[in-house]
Amino acid sequence: MKITQLLFSPTGGTQKAADLLAHALSDSVQTVDLCDSQAHFSEVSLASDDLALIAVPSYGGRVPAAAIQRLAAVHGNGAPAILMVVYGNRAFEDTMVELEDATKQAGFRIVAGVAAVAEHSIVREFAAGRPDAQDQAQLIAFAARIQEKLAAGHLTEPAIPGNRPYKKAGGTGMVPKPTKDCDSCGLCAKSCPVQAIDPNDPHKVDQHLCISCMRCISVCPRHARKLNPLMLTAAHAMLKKVCSDRKENQLFL
Repeated sequence: MKITQLLFSPTGGTQKAADLLAHALSDSVQTVDLCDSQAHFSEVSLASDDLALIAVPSYGGRVPAAAIQRLAAVHGNGAPAILMVVYGNRAFEDTMVELEDATKQAGFRIVAGVAAVAEHSIVREFAAGRPDAQDQAQLIAFAARIQEKLAAGHLTEPAIPGNRPYKKAGGTGMVPKPTKDCDSCGLCAKSCPVQAIDPNDPHKVDQHLCISCMRCISVCPRHARKLNPLMLTAAHAMLKKVCSDRKENQLFL
């Protein structure tokens, strides 16, 4: 069975979790990068007997708006889909139910869901190293259960948690800025999922477009983009109480 991954993974945590599940399900995996602001997603069309894995991070309990917009252009054509929401050990709140609605609107049939934990994209000490070996074993075992369900022809929808209407979306206000080490190579601007960085002058960032995904930090070869240290310290203090204890992946079948 061929699997098509539709991934919004700015810093790689979502992709790491999705890859573990996808490769446990099939040796034939292709990836559609929903972070690519230049791609023509209306050209993505699945066959009804394909299997999709649609994976996004949870930002403040919601799906990133860019991922929703790009998924809406895809043609699911009745293909079964597995939903994956990846969060940094705090909470995923309404992210999964929002992804469920968007996936159905794109023409997919939902057969399974996962809320997986990965390293927090801003305060990286929380859930550091996850998904880890324990997560991997759980996802591989879940892949076997999904295969059994599909082989039996059971395409029932799992009960997906969340609220409608969704919680109000809000930005973190944490916009990475270049340091003196920036040589204006432009890689951050080219890689930005929402084109928030001026390609002609990477020192200029549109704070209204920025979604605080931290991709510009992760791709910079000179480590020349940083968050305001005071804001980072405040975020750490705010998250410490709710993110310190290990949370387990949640599986929906």
